[in-house]
Amino acid sequence: MKRLFILLFALTLSPHAIAAEIKIGFVNTERVFRDSQQALKAQKKLEKEFHGREQDIQKMVKQARDLQTWLEKEGLTLSESERGKKQRDLANLSRDLQNNQRAFREDLNQRRNEEFATVQERARKAIIEIAEKERFDLIVENVVYASTRVDITERILKALDR
Repeated sequence: MKRLFILLFALTLSPHAIAAEIKIGFVNTERVFRDSQQALKAQKKLEKEFHGREQDIQKMVKQARDLQTWLEKEGLTLSESERGKKQRDLANLSRDLQNNQRAFREDLNQRRNEEFATVQERARKAIIEIAEKERFDLIVENVVYASTRVDITERILKALDR
């Protein structure tokens, strides 16, 4: 009976003793990808790389809009063959625009994934370095709630910016 009491007493104390020894940290990866210098550089690089294509697409959008407006205003005064030609031109322009927009999004997403994979790799290294240096037992990323006491995001950002 005495052994059972000691065992039960030890079991009730164990979770509290273990919890007091565990050091937990939280990293807001969304903030790391938004605010770190590497992420900002990657974003600027992508904007510069895709700026010309984005402008070309905007020009095509304007052309399609202008042609649509012109057809709505002047379409009734055109002969049927002229109106049909302009409508085909608009349909072709719209199709080309959709294809260009789709290709643009695909290329941009691929390049964004490539650029941010580098940022993610560097962030992981910084997290592991800080975890080992400060003797964290657990570092989590995706949580519903984390108090500021366990949030180490700022330390990760500073480590990345070094």
